[in-house]
Amino acid sequence: MKKSSAVRQSQAQKARVSKSKTGRSKDATSKAQPQAAGCVRIIGGQFKRRNVTFIDGEGLRPTPDRLRETLFNWLLADIHGARVLDSCAGSGVLGFEALSRGAAHCTFIEANPAQAQRLSQNAEQLRLEADSFSIRSGKAENVLTQKQDFTQPFDIIFIDPPYADDLWQPILSTLIEQELLTSETLIYLEADKDLTVQLAQLAETLSDNKDVQSITGFTCLKQSKVGQVVAGLYQLSAS
Repeated sequence: MKKSSAVRQSQAQKARVSKSKTGRSKDATSKAQPQAAGCVRIIGGQFKRRNVTFIDGEGLRPTPDRLRETLFNWLLADIHGARVLDSCAGSGVLGFEALSRGAAHCTFIEANPAQAQRLSQNAEQLRLEADSFSIRSGKAENVLTQKQDFTQPFDIIFIDPPYADDLWQPILSTLIEQELLTSETLIYLEADKDLTVQLAQLAETLSDNKDVQSITGFTCLKQSKVGQVVAGLYQLSAS
């Protein structure tokens, strides 16, 4: 009887230890790879109807289908073969949509490391060619100063950060200071307000900086409003 009781006690102890280890393992896995909170569908091109997933991150808000359709209608004549920057990638749907529609390369920059990892997983699921994209984790205004990674201007730039922080200003300023855009580059800005006044103020500030090209302003090529969201396509005006 004593032996049997000891055996049962040992088995129960092992079971508790095993359960505890299993629980920790699941927690660690959950923290290392956050579960997808949602998905958004690519609406055009070779990956049409394919989904990309994203985590529940602060300020992460994929561009709505209707606005995305408008944007890529604007870019219809320019997207094929373009070098694209998705500077606040989030779900990455703008960059993936660009690749789906014929862009030659897209650089994704995402500040949230877990979502940057999710971008890699989405790229793998879409079976993207390794030389058609790159993913950088960090704040765009910091990542873009790494000259060894960025040696020529982009053709198309998406700047769609969380609205509350006005992050588009330091990102756009950095792109100009690092000479990563030209007067031919198409710049997509998405915000919760019209940015005409802020863009004029930014151009005036940059024009006083002797280390950058002479900036005379930003030309608005297209603009659309969907609900509270204001989106515009711009080019830099420089002398």
